[in-house]
Amino acid sequence: MTFIDKVKAQAQALNQTVILVENEDERVLQAAVTATQEKLAKIILIGTKEESQAVCPDLDYTGIEFINPADYPDLDQFAQQYYEMRKHKGVDLEKAQATVRDKTAFGMMLMKNDQADGLVSGAAHSTADTLRPALQILKTKAGTKLVSAFFVMDTQFKDLGSDGIFVFADCGLNENPDADQLSEIALASADSFRFFTGQEPVVAMLSYSSFGSAHSELTEKVVEATKLAKEKAPELRLDGEAQVDTALVPATSERKAPGNKIGGQANVLVFPDLNAGNIGYKLVQYLGGAKAYGPLLQGIAKPVNDLSRGCSTEDIIGVIALTAVQAAGGKNK
Repeated sequence: MTFIDKVKAQAQALNQTVILVENEDERVLQAAVTATQEKLAKIILIGTKEESQAVCPDLDYTGIEFINPADYPDLDQFAQQYYEMRKHKGVDLEKAQATVRDKTAFGMMLMKNDQADGLVSGAAHSTADTLRPALQILKTKAGTKLVSAFFVMDTQFKDLGSDGIFVFADCGLNENPDADQLSEIALASADSFRFFTGQEPVVAMLSYSSFGSAHSELTEKVVEATKLAKEKAPELRLDGEAQVDTALVPATSERKAPGNKIGGQANVLVFPDLNAGNIGYKLVQYLGGAKAYGPLLQGIAKPVNDLSRGCSTEDIIGVIALTAVQAAGGKNK
């Protein structure tokens, strides 16, 4: 059974409600229908059934709930609620009324009012389009210093990571995190890896240098981030700065840095910036044949997950299942 098969089996037992906002996208509609038929979650599509039928007339939408913001009976209440939340930022009631008619913001308002458990967007929108209303309406999880994004990577190399499974971060959100932010990304990603796999994380703080083999402003940021992460979570198996081969190959790891905590067994790879992270995950996906699920967001009060605009229907189905599992886990904490 693959990683995502295990996640789907978990999701099927949880009966969570997941919102999809892009009912104009064929991939999203196909994913909504499949997720419903496989009972991965109860699906709410924002918009009208007629809009979806115009895009994909041959799909069977049985079991999917359609909610159109313009027809929603509590829309004025949502506008008032949004106004109260954002008036300190200069939002007036007219602006609030316009905002809650936006599909993504409306979906966030449904979640804010406990009418859904998670939301998935991004097949046809940027990360900013998804994240902005999430932060404005749902806010961050208690204790969160930084919202970040990660991918679950399911590779064919079962002798690496955790049976081929990795978390890559941050590959979708924070462009150039400073040392403290990088340490927060590392700790959050370790928690995410543990949550989704049930395995102990081994975290590599990646660089082009391994344990002092080069010195520059770029490497020193990772050195400092590693130091801060170790201070914040001394029990965590985390080390760096490390090149990718040091992180993944035991013999190379021991040769370059004898006795380091990673030991060539990393399953969480923390990239120094978004350039490296985004390039890295796509190389592994497209040249290495890995399945890439995400970017999943960590640190939002309720599960809101992004998609790559190059995602497939299968990718979206996987993220729906991951979102359902995230949502149920959050309720049990």
